[in-house]
Amino acid sequence: MHPGSIPGEASSFFVRCAGRDDTVVGEQAPCSAPQAGRGDMEGDFQQLRTKMVDGQVRTTDVTDPAVIDAMLSVPREAFVPAARAALAYIDEDVEVAPGRFLMEPSPFAKLLQLAGVGQGDFVLDVGCATGYSSAVLSHMASSIVALESDEALADKASATLLEKGYDNVAVVTGDLEAGCPDEAPFDVIVLGGAVDFVPDALLGQLRDGGRLVAVVGSGNAAAAHIFLNADGIVTSRRAFNAAVRRLPGFERKPEFQF
Repeated sequence: MHPGSIPGEASSFFVRCAGRDDTVVGEQAPCSAPQAGRGDMEGDFQQLRTKMVDGQVRTTDVTDPAVIDAMLSVPREAFVPAARAALAYIDEDVEVAPGRFLMEPSPFAKLLQLAGVGQGDFVLDVGCATGYSSAVLSHMASSIVALESDEALADKASATLLEKGYDNVAVVTGDLEAGCPDEAPFDVIVLGGAVDFVPDALLGQLRDGGRLVAVVGSGNAAAAHIFLNADGIVTSRRAFNAAVRRLPGFERKPEFQF
């Protein structure tokens, strides 16, 4: 069980129970891999988790103890399809459903460090997918609203978070670009993939002093940005280069030209 409870109206939310499925959403179940002892597998994954943090996170200027401790604590393999569990700790984005990915560990850790998440913060996790990012945030903040547009992924996230005891996370479904205005304002908003732009609707859900972090742009031209709300005025700055998979729903529409 994790400290903190969901404040205010958000207390009406609880992680929803749902049936579990170990395949990538929309794919047929693969043949089962040979079974190893549960204790042996957990030990192997713990070693991989430590290597991920030591080799991919610490080496990319992530020094925030809260980020490091959270990423050492969350079993990333629990949030990917069982057939891909061995890939959970590679230094790549890992596909969990068609077109949806867990962000590569290094840029994800750097985004969280950039946001400066504190123990009393109320966080909106936009595009939580299977819930890994929300699980990490649950170690760092008071409570998290995990927003997901894909119902199958939301159900998967709910089931896994519930099973693992992350009781300060509430999974909700809705359009990612609209955020969660009913539960706003938030201290921190995290976007779980690259976007063309950050909508005003999301920026308007920041509390005074609130921070939004996102990777803006595409490919090698993309960069992480932090947006700060100070007395109703939002400013932003570029923080570091980051090439991560796109988050659906944030594409710029082509403009009509004569």
